[in-house]
This record gives sequence, structure tokens and C-alpha cells, in this order.
Amino acid sequence: MGDQKKLYIKTYGCQMNVYDSERMAEAMGGSGYVETDSPDDADMILLNTCHIREKAAEKVYSELGRFKGLKAEKPDLKIGVAGCVAQAEGEEIMRRQPLVDLVVGPQAYHRLPEMEAKARAGEKALDTDFPEEDKFERLKSRPKAKRGPTAFLTVQEGCDKFCAFCVVPYTRGAEVSRPVDRILTEARDLVERGVREITLLGQNVNAYHGAGPDGDWSLAQLIWGLNEIDGLARIRFTTSHPNDMTDDLIAAHGECEKLMPYLHLPVQSGSDRILKRMNRSHDRDSYLRLIERIRAARPDILISGDFIVGFPEETDQDFEDTMALIEEVKYGQAFSFKYSTRPGTPAAERAQVDDVVATERLYRLQALITKQQREIKDSMVGRNVGVLFEKPGRLDGQLVGKSDHLHAVHVEARGAAVGEIAEVRIVESGPNSLRGEIVTD
Repeated sequence: MGDQKKLYIKTYGCQMNVYDSERMAEAMGGSGYVETDSPDDADMILLNTCHIREKAAEKVYSELGRFKGLKAEKPDLKIGVAGCVAQAEGEEIMRRQPLVDLVVGPQAYHRLPEMEAKARAGEKALDTDFPEEDKFERLKSRPKAKRGPTAFLTVQEGCDKFCAFCVVPYTRGAEVSRPVDRILTEARDLVERGVREITLLGQNVNAYHGAGPDGDWSLAQLIWGLNEIDGLARIRFTTSHPNDMTDDLIAAHGECEKLMPYLHLPVQSGSDRILKRMNRSHDRDSYLRLIERIRAARPDILISGDFIVGFPEETDQDFEDTMALIEEVKYGQAFSFKYSTRPGTPAAERAQVDDVVATERLYRLQALITKQQREIKDSMVGRNVGVLFEKPGRLDGQLVGKSDHLHAVHVEARGAAVGEIAEVRIVESGPNSLRGEIVTD
């Protein structure tokens, strides 16, 4: 094993980048690499970047600057940049940071071993193409290692929505869905390796339309296909667009036993005027009617959302419309951000909201969301929920897992094991998690 090289991957951003990093590690495993947790030990450093926030590229350059000393000490160390900043910046990364040996976009990382070989030969390697071949099909996994009880599985990439604030259509490309048979094969492989819960990923996952045995399948059909896999206990999916919540997908939430009662459905704003300026293609009323239909199908479902505060031209009334929508929906979880410009997007060229005003609005919105989250967690006390144990807790005999509704739950579970699902009675609600006891009768 002395000839093995070490690979350090630092992952930024979304769950899809986490999945991509796992696959890149598998691809490099075929070239003799094993992962390390420390860049100091690495023969190759790979930054898998995210371009969703303002100044994302500058943060990557800053991170690269930290490796200058390490590169001087280890001239054979290879440094690469992957992901959405790599796609957006391309040759500029190599120009600004000569220590970078390779730059690979998110649609070409199956070519990483060839690029690494080129870098080892002393050449710079750059690939930010959108190749026609299926990168997932091209990747060859390492020997079947045991996995933890949860896993991500990318089923769809790219987006055709062109929201005014978003860079995804430019960095990930148009919507592409993976074929059904390849997804089911990968899911079965994950289950054989110990996975009990799979989260299906896509920039616009509910727009999934992959080729199936009898024509294109919708996301709901794919979920029903996964439901048939023995050993798979839970299915989730993220992130969704309101316009693609189809009737069959809503019905699946009420009928499919393995589909968990949790839905991340970003609205971004409660103002029709701002939604139109965002190019969201839905309005306030259509979103609220959609929430009603989903809750009619699955009354106990927990709704999660995304909000952008201080979007260009947002007025006080626009913001109050958002606060009123939050009051009406009652979110169990939400991600909220103060608007920041994404270079190259339409909204970046518009009149910006004063930063002090945007910050004050964000604090108000987050306070309301926090209140709702706490009320929903408090309402769980006294209820029995299923908990999938994911890892040991900090206390002796304690296990930590996620409930059906994606709440973190701490349980004194002597005799239980990671990977098991137990019925748990919630006895206490905390700021960030719940505490429960295994139901024994």
C-alpha cells in the first residue's frame, strides 16, 4: 500500500457538491488515490467550489493562497479547482494562481484521472466543457466500501428556469435527467453497502424526466420505483421548484410509505411584484394553493423554504408581503439570505437595496422563522416518531439520528446500533434538536 497517493478534497456549497466530491474521490481511487483529512498529507488537493454567493471566487483565491507554502515544500503536490467557480472562471483561475495545476467544471469531472495524469506530466489541464457523454456512466467506483446509513444520489442537473438572481443555468447548464435504470442500479448498490435513506438531488429535482422502460418517468414514478427496493427504508428529495410540483408527486407524499413527510419548496419572496422581477414564474396565491394541496395529501408534512431578503427594488411593502406569507405557511425550517449580487445575472445590474435596510429585514425574517421552527419542534414533544440512527452521540450510550421530519434527535439507545430505525417518543425540545426515548412496549 506504500505506493498509494493521498487526495484531500474540500467541498463548498450544496448537497450536490457533496455527492460530486464523493464521485471524484471514487474516480481518483482508480488512479491509486486514497482520501486524507489533511491537506498537509496530500499528494493532490482539490477544491470543489460553489458560485452561489457573492465573492465566492475571491474566497477560492484566498484559500488557494494558503497552499503556497505547502506547494513550495512539496513541488510534486498537485492542486485542482472543481465545481461552479471553476466553470465560471476557467483560465482566469490559472492566470491568477499559477500554483493551480488543473481546473475542471462540474460536467467534466469524470475526466479528472486523465487531467491528473496530464498534470503529473508537467502540463496544465483545463476542462470546462459540457460533454455529451454521461459523466455518471463514465465513472468507475472503487471497491464496494461500506457506507453510512444515509446517502445523496444525484438524479438531475442543471436548470432551465433562469431566475434573475441565480448562476446555476450558466455553471451547471441546461436541465439533464439521468436514465431510470442507472439511478435504480446506483440506489441498489448503496443499499447493499449499508444505506437506509437516500436523498435524491437536483438543482430542480422535481423537473426530473429520465428515460424509463416505458418512456420518460416523472420524479413520482422514480420514487415509486425506489420504493420497491428491499432494504431502502426512506426516500427524500431536494431542491424543488413550485412550478414542477405535479399531481402525481403530491399524491406520492400521501401514498408512498417510504417518502418522508418533509418537503423543501423555496418561494424566495411573498411579493408578486418581486417574484415577477425574480422571474420565478409563480405568484403568491399559486404557491399558497400548492401548500394547501400538499398538506391535504399529507397533513403532518413539514415544509421548508428559501428566502432572499433585500432583492433589488424590494420595498417595505414587498417585504411585509413576505412576512405575511411566512405567517400563513408556518415553516418548520427555512434558509434565508440577504441578497448579494451574482456576477452575470440580470439582478446584478439593478438598483440595490440599502445594506442597512436589507440587514434589518433579514433579522426580522429570521426571528419569525426561528419562532415558527421552535413552535413546531415543541409540538413534537409527546409524539412518537421514527428515528434513523446515524452516529454515536457525545454521551456514553447515546445515538443521534434524524426523525421522519428531518429533526435531529438524541436518544439514549444502549443496545441499538447506527443504521437502525426505532420508534422514539419525544420527551424534550431544544433549540437545535429533540431528545427522545425508544418506545419499548
